[in-house]
Amino acid sequence: MGRRRASQRVLLKPEAVWEHINRRNLSQNELARKCGISSGYLSQLITGTRSPSAEVRRRLQSELGAEHFDDLFVLQRSQE
Repeated sequence: MGRRRASQRVLLKPEAVWEHINRRNLSQNELARKCGISSGYLSQLITGTRSPSAEVRRRLQSELGAEHFDDLFVLQRSQE
């Protein structure tokens, strides 16, 4: 059997996203529109069923005013 290598997956921190959304008085649909993604995709990102691309991460950080990666995202280690 081959060795498995560890990989990392980027996930949104749901509580941080909601805090930023509420602070900016946005709805989830408005945030999705401003980021150029569907509300369904944003919902999947918030629930952790999908991982955002680098471009979507940049858009979310910009729209929510998050200065640092760690403000909105966490790296999850997984085995492949």
